[in-house]
Amino acid sequence: MTAAGSVGGATAVAPRPPDHRGADPDRVAQVADALLDGALEPIVDMVLTTTEDGYEARAVDGRVRFRRERVPGERGWRFVEVEVEGRNPLGDTATDRWVGLADELANRWPDRTTQSYPHAHDQIAQLFDHPHAPDVVCLHSPAHNWEDQGGERGEHGSLGIVQVRAPFVLAGAGVRQQGLVPLSARLVDVAPTVMALLGAEPVGGTGPTGQPDPEALLARQDGRVLTELLDPHAPPPAHVVGFLWDGTNANVLYDMLAAGEAPNLARLLDAGTGLAHGAMASLPSVTLANHTTILTGAHPGHHGVLHNAWYDRVEGRQIITNSPETWPWSMRSLSPAVETLHQAIHRAFPGSRTVSVNEPCDVGADDSTFEVLRTGGRLAHPPKPEDLPFATERFVRPEKSYAISSQIDHLGLVQALDVWDGARDGRAADGGPLPRFTFVNFTLTDAAFHHSGPYAEIARASIRDSDARLGRILDAVERAGVWDRTAFFLVADHGMEDSNPEVTGDWGPALRSTGIPHRDEAYGFIYVDV
Repeated sequence: MTAAGSVGGATAVAPRPPDHRGADPDRVAQVADALLDGALEPIVDMVLTTTEDGYEARAVDGRVRFRRERVPGERGWRFVEVEVEGRNPLGDTATDRWVGLADELANRWPDRTTQSYPHAHDQIAQLFDHPHAPDVVCLHSPAHNWEDQGGERGEHGSLGIVQVRAPFVLAGAGVRQQGLVPLSARLVDVAPTVMALLGAEPVGGTGPTGQPDPEALLARQDGRVLTELLDPHAPPPAHVVGFLWDGTNANVLYDMLAAGEAPNLARLLDAGTGLAHGAMASLPSVTLANHTTILTGAHPGHHGVLHNAWYDRVEGRQIITNSPETWPWSMRSLSPAVETLHQAIHRAFPGSRTVSVNEPCDVGADDSTFEVLRTGGRLAHPPKPEDLPFATERFVRPEKSYAISSQIDHLGLVQALDVWDGARDGRAADGGPLPRFTFVNFTLTDAAFHHSGPYAEIARASIRDSDARLGRILDAVERAGVWDRTAFFLVADHGMEDSNPEVTGDWGPALRSTGIPHRDEAYGFIYVDV
């Protein structure tokens, strides 16, 4: 056993993590021990829990305990590793591991000893801040395939770099033109960067340590402004259009850019900057948690949408956010302490219009796909899959998920064009003002990357189809005469990793063998004594 040093910072005061678990610590330890049985090593990467004054990350070959401290004069936390036994599971937090598709392909299904976990200490701590955080978090290995749980080839959700690395491109008015640069960021940095790009003044909100932050541009701001991407000499844009390509592997996307297979995204990159090392998702690296992180500038443990599903101990009920039945109402879990970009833009720029297309995190938007559904309206019926434009026939005909997502994205394209196509003299096509902020969520990439993994032809086809839809919206903005006054960004909510079909399994039997009552929500959020 060895003592370990700090992960950065100076002398500080260490607050104790919130005591919200309600479970007996000894029984929590028993559950964690069961998950670290050697028989589960191929499918269990790491197990996370809290301690009396901090946090613990354990793997089969070692563990680390750490705490967080506030540092006077600093926005963020300092993390101090107080005890290490065996190999430190969080010893490697590099953000530049396996950059480029060739390097990633050469390191499929990485062993925990070669894996990197960007911003791991912060990610673990923020998650346990949530009042409904689980007692134990079980992170699956890169190779683990959820075949016996209804999963597909492409996987995500954990802390490893391939699963958390999302692409990020920022372009247009007010943005430096640097091309693809060897830098990284975090998804939590997107919202404050958009606010700074638009020229918003600080609102003096809450910073990442929960203390007042005079420089914050949002009500709760865990992220930072990516000033290295902004042109300080340019006037702020009049409009920002954001695109989310759900579940897109960054290295695959950048490889296709280089090969000329995504010409419309290349058009944006020519007018801006892309992060070659990616933008890192928050833990858990799943859909609704990180959609909300992108649009609020806060981590899941702070904005309230903790996972795709979790358990509310107080009310004794399961909460599911990421399903077709719950998407329109998923933001009921959003904390009132945060702002979405829609709300922040309305506050900072009164009279602005914002538009949310096919995006569940739409609180404050003037026009929203899901608000139509919430108020009993009906969306247009899409064409048959085989009649869709920009839909690869090879996949849209036989693959149900590809067909459905293509229809959804076609409707999203139509909704965006209803505003932008035909805009003239500063007015939108529907007669209203041109939106200061438009956000468009495309789903096809997630369906395709899940289907056969990130390296399959179906995944590349989904990028080509999505790029064609992107091009239609870019053309509409240009026809509106505001191209030179518009900024754009493209991002994903997480990465996507290729799982190994031969590495299947379920830790459920090991949990049941403890005899301890528990719930395993969303495969890895484990609540003890419920």
